[in-house]
Amino acid sequence: MDKQDLLRQLSALAEQHLVSEQEVLQVLRQGKPPASEHATASRFTEILYYIGSLIIFIGVTVLVVQNWEMLNSITRILVTLGVGVASYIMGVLYMQKNVTQKLTTAFFFLATILLPTGLFITFHEAGFDVGTAGTNVVISGILLGTYLASYSLYKRNFFLLFEIIYATWLFFAFTSLLFSGNPILVEWKFYTYRVMITGLSFIFIGYSFRENGSRRELTGPLYAFGILGFLASTLALGGWRPEQSLVWELLFPGIDLAVIFLGVIFRTRAFLVFGALFLMAYILKITSEYFSEGFGWPLSLVLLGLAFIAIGYYTYHLNRKYLSA
Repeated sequence: MDKQDLLRQLSALAEQHLVSEQEVLQVLRQGKPPASEHATASRFTEILYYIGSLIIFIGVTVLVVQNWEMLNSITRILVTLGVGVASYIMGVLYMQKNVTQKLTTAFFFLATILLPTGLFITFHEAGFDVGTAGTNVVISGILLGTYLASYSLYKRNFFLLFEIIYATWLFFAFTSLLFSGNPILVEWKFYTYRVMITGLSFIFIGYSFRENGSRRELTGPLYAFGILGFLASTLALGGWRPEQSLVWELLFPGIDLAVIFLGVIFRTRAFLVFGALFLMAYILKITSEYFSEGFGWPLSLVLLGLAFIAIGYYTYHLNRKYLSA
């Protein structure tokens, strides 16, 4: 008996009131696996897909490294860039055939980790210095353009995520091309300011995604990485005695408390958790800088412990009152 015959018989039984809707639903529920088991199996399958992609990438890398002298330029490019392009095409073909989304994402993931490697090898074989900022600008620009086009065509968050990653790479490479070597700029501060800008950008992008149904799942990771980069860079700009920056040391507590406040307003744990952690780090930094000699250091440690307990309790209170619901 095929499905259509079964449905016709079920319809006839329903018209004769010999079977009820509740009975049909009960039978259908009994035939389904438990939701938790299905979700667990789905996650396990997804993990296997990504592990398989990583193993393929490692295999390709080992093949190229071990046989670098034996392989000619064309073979090196085909094994890396060629396999990456092939993986991307496979992902597109499977997606058009409506194959499970996780399998298509696994092919795209393999392409994503192979394409940069392949482009680096391609530029190296073409005689370019792949360590320069200019080459990195070109490679990151190619990848960004590829994933911009991919997201425009397929509207997958996977492409949007790596679009943001490659845009960040392009930002660092382009600013290095413009400003590196400038004697006015201190190298580590230049890097730190760029991390701060990147962190703020992630936060604003995450905020713009918060009301968008399809992009909303990216808001949490963007908030987390954004606030981590922003707070870490502002704390680092304070420096260390005797070359500390009093301006940043004085600004940081206000910035950190503002982050905790925004965590309550936006109802995001990333702001609350990282705000509390960096406030503890700041207190530890200040006490070790200014109170590490004589009897002041033991007293500072006692006060520091009390401060940590207070911050932990206050964070727990805010999380329970404003975020748990």
